[in-house]
Order: sequence, then structure tokens, then C-alpha cells
Amino acid sequence: MKKVWIKKTKSFKSVSQFDIDYYLSMSPSERLDTMQLLREMVFKIKKGLKYERARKGLRRVIKIIQ
Repeated sequence: MKKVWIKKTKSFKSVSQFDIDYYLSMSPSERLDTMQLLREMVFKIKKGLKYERARKGLRRVIKIIQ
């Protein structure tokens, strides 16, 4: 069973800061894995030529970073 956690805040600014802190606490490889997982989820949801081109474009950006 997957665990789900919720962070309750009083403003959008504090949510943004929480997100930033959360992702900065991850290792670079964990952040890339998360990004890849999200990309695959979007591709499965919205199949089509437009999204296939976006996948290839993002892949080139990752190669430049490496």
C-alpha cells in the first residue's frame, strides 16, 4: 500500500516554499527519477504526436545537462 502525506498550510507562499525545500532535499538522481515518472504519466494520459515531440525535446535537454 502506498503512503500518502498531506501538508496543510495557511498560504500559497508557504506551499511554494515547502515544495522548494522538499525537492532540494532530494538527491539529483531522485529529482531526475521523479521528473521521468511525471513525464511518463503525462505521456500515458495524453498520447499523440504533439506529446511524442515534447518527449524527444526534453530528452535532448537532459543530455546537455549530463
